Amino acid sequence: MTEKKAVLVVGAGDATGGAIAKRFAREGYIACMTRRNADKLQPLVDEIRAAGGEAHGFGSDARKEESVVALIEQIERDIAPLEVAIFNIGANVQFGITETTARVYFKVWEMACFGGFLMGREAAKVMLPRGRGSIFFTGATASLRGRAGYAAFASAKHALRALAQSMARELGPKGIHVAHPVIDGAIDTDFIRENFPERYALKDQGGIVNPEHIADTYWMLHQQPRDAWTHELELRPWLENW
Repeated sequence: MTEKKAVLVVGAGDATGGAIAKRFAREGYIACMTRRNADKLQPLVDEIRAAGGEAHGFGSDARKEESVVALIEQIERDIAPLEVAIFNIGANVQFGITETTARVYFKVWEMACFGGFLMGREAAKVMLPRGRGSIFFTGATASLRGRAGYAAFASAKHALRALAQSMARELGPKGIHVAHPVIDGAIDTDFIRENFPERYALKDQGGIVNPEHIADTYWMLHQQPRDAWTHELELRPWLENW
């Protein structure tokens, strides 16, 4: 009998997070997905189940320690051993530096960085005794360079990248693969279609990132042999400046 394994996607929205959950579910993993509002996950849960997979949606606040602890305890206790944990919360906001309030700055850090720390720490706790597992943090252009108007977002994404690096050095020797894929480009979402129609028009030319292709990359990372692990890679459309 094949051992059941769970994948956790924190921030399983309608694009990247959902595509990742569906990709792992196709491979037989039990998809556990979180958003602050669990009702918004129901269509994704239904889609995975209709395709023959197993899925569970959870309402969970990634910024609250007790919520993250309880979530992973529940997955381990009631569903399956956690084999893969993916942090995919965005928190992309744009404010000039003098308009960036302390509340905005702190909230963006909580969502884009602190939540990653909580998930990563709790996932490591259950993976370490088994000596295996993957922990992935979704990065962005802002993980590599700051732009005007993105002080809060870039600061948080830089910090998340540093967290991933530190965890990779600590956990890699113990059998846990920590990676930081950087998505450098517009992703095929309703937001891009509605707000950047000229960019979205280039979809058929490969001008924006297909979430399913991102998901394929995450699956590839999880499948890598330990002697050739990738820690960081960048995914971008051909037209993106870099």
